[in-house]
Formats: sequence, C-alpha cells, structure tokens
Amino acid sequence: MQVREFLGQDCIELGNRSLTLLLTRSVGPRIIALFTPEGENIFAEVPDFTLDCPGSGLFHLYGGHRLWIAPEEPGRTYLPDDDPVHIKEIDGGLEVIQPNNGLTGVQKTLRIRLEESQPIVVVEHELTNMSTSSITCAPWAITQVKPGGTAFLPQKTDLTNKNPSLPNRKLILWPYTDVNHPSISWGNEAVQVHANMQEGALKIGFPNTRGWMAYWHSGVLFVKEAEYDPGADYFDNGSSSECFCRSEFLELETLGPICRLEPDSAISHFEKWHLYSGISRPDDVKRLAAWIEGVTTGS
Repeated sequence: MQVREFLGQDCIELGNRSLTLLLTRSVGPRIIALFTPEGENIFAEVPDFTLDCPGSGLFHLYGGHRLWIAPEEPGRTYLPDDDPVHIKEIDGGLEVIQPNNGLTGVQKTLRIRLEESQPIVVVEHELTNMSTSSITCAPWAITQVKPGGTAFLPQKTDLTNKNPSLPNRKLILWPYTDVNHPSISWGNEAVQVHANMQEGALKIGFPNTRGWMAYWHSGVLFVKEAEYDPGADYFDNGSSSECFCRSEFLELETLGPICRLEPDSAISHFEKWHLYSGISRPDDVKRLAAWIEGVTTGS
C-alpha cells in the first residue's frame, strides 16, 4: 500500500488508469480526495471546518467523502472521528475499519473497490451495532465537492400508476432554504444547484427514483448512484438523496432505508461513482440525464 500525506493526514493511495483516491489512515473512515488523470482533486478541501458535537468536542469535516449515522442528531451524528483507522487490502480495493466507538455503539466500515480500467468506484458503507441495545438508524453517505460547479438532482418524470391526476414527485426543503435563491434552478427534468453561494446555506431532499445525482465542475463530471427502494421508509420526510450547499462546498448525499439495527448485526449501503473528464458544461439537462442513464445502465 502506497502511503502519502494530504491535508496534514496520513493517507493510503488507491487508483487505476482513470482515477486516484486517497483514504485517510490517521483519522476516519474518510475518502479525502478523488483525482482525475489530469491531477485535479474534485473533492472539497476544508481541513479547518468543524461542527460542535455536544459534550464530545469538534467534528472535523476535512472534505471528501464520509459515512454518517442518520437521523441527524448532533450528539451522535457529529461524534469526532479523529482516531487512526485500520486499512487492509481486499479483492479489488481496500477496507477501512473505524475503532469501536463506545459512545454510539456503532462501528463504521468502508469498502472501496475499483473497476480495473474504468472510471468507476464502488463504495460499501457499513454500520455495525456493537452495543447491547437495538438502534434505529440509517447509513448516510456524504460527498463534499469543491464549489464553482453545478449539481444535477434528477426528478421523477413518469406518471404514478399511469395516472396523470396523481402527484408524481416530492421535494423536501429545510428551514434555511430560500426557494427564491438564485443558486437554485427549478426544472422538470432536474433541479440544478449552482455552487456559487457567498453566504448562508440551502438544502434540498427528494425520493430519488432515478437513482443518481451528478456534479459538473471545470470539465469534470462526477456521478454517484445509489439504489432507491420504493417500499422502504427513509428519514427526512422520505429523502433518499439530498444536496446541501454553502460557500465552502457542496454535498451530494444518499441515505439507506430506516433500519432497526439489532446488537451484533450490520447494515450496508452501496454507492457507485463515475468520473469523466473533458465534459462541456451541460446545457441540455434532458440530454445529460439520458446520457448518464445510458452510462450507468451499461455499467
């Protein structure tokens, strides 16, 4: 395993001809960087950004990709993860295991696998209940990307039960989300969030029946997929996907279904990432969506 330092952290490098990842070893579990072949890190770099965890100190965001525990309860969700993690090689990639945290009783594990030569990453997010009591929770996979680009949140366009009289989509808004904010472009095919905010924040959630979200920045398109279960319940009023934006970063977030996690049991949530360079800024959202769905279906 190749070791290098990035943003002050000891990291293990994992890559192929199409992309390179950095997984933190000194803290985590985190995927702190995702580099294109041209050497650009598309992830946000915010090593000094922190959140207060009541009674437990500060949670460092660092930037990049992390696994949280839903629902968002600061005393549990923001619990610091500044201790070293165990990283070992597995078939096709690496496994990152967080030391058992007695405060939550939940152990976090990431398993990251690469396609041999394709710009595709599969990330398994696992929560294991190490306590003696059941826990109601869900895996929450969050990717922070650098500002300056545009996120595409695909909307359901087909009919519900083939009936045009029934509603076919739902959007969930947080109290601090201004629906008139110029960073939001409301569209039928997709809602766009432009990561150009100077102050404040916004957040949008939705049941992601199409199973993907995308972010374009400076000729690079990052797509992440996560399966949606129409028969399951999700936190945040049914959100399986969410987008949070402020001046320092934009987050693409996916959640697994609500689960009652019994002692000594585990639950996994999978994402598949795609990374493409040399992509012009998408102006035709319907065409972009069709291209993404063709690529993801073929993968």
